[in-house]
Amino acid sequence: MDTSLTNLLAAADRGDAPAARAAFAALYDELHRMARRELARRGPHLTLGATTLLHEAYLDLSSRHGPTFPDRARFMGYAARVMRGVLIDYVRRRQAQKRGGGFEITAIDGDVADASAGTATDLEDLSEALEQLAAVDPRLAQIVDLKFFCGFTFVEIAGMQQVSERTIQRDWEKARLFLHQHLRDGALPD
Repeated sequence: MDTSLTNLLAAADRGDAPAARAAFAALYDELHRMARRELARRGPHLTLGATTLLHEAYLDLSSRHGPTFPDRARFMGYAARVMRGVLIDYVRRRQAQKRGGGFEITAIDGDVADASAGTATDLEDLSEALEQLAAVDPRLAQIVDLKFFCGFTFVEIAGMQQVSERTIQRDWEKARLFLHQHLRDGALPD
């Protein structure tokens, strides 16, 4: 990783607001690609745009207190979790509106409503299973965040964590087994 980015992340962890903004700007393109991938994975029924998702995630990241990011991998993993949380909240709000939470009466296409319901349930179940995995083995949960939510390859994750690609592949399989056991009948993509 670029030493200037490492320095920016370290300064941001010490509370340097300009450094935090500079680190976010340095990673903006990569975070935007990650947001687009996450939205594409959820299907065309979401009306949330990648830029909106990224900016909502930035607001959450900028108001955080507690977690530190000594390296790019941990920052990207946390950003992926924040985006997942923003998406879950967005889908919940949409479902609440469709169930009568809004003031307008609208006709809802059954296919769209069913797709949204599946997405919210899937995201919530996966998020809960990931939290359980993080409690047992935080490193495995981070690998899932980097691979599944950030879209990094095994080679990239291995480089970030300074281990072999094969180690990451074995850990990915361990994490998948754990998640499969904790998800009722859902499955993670390969």
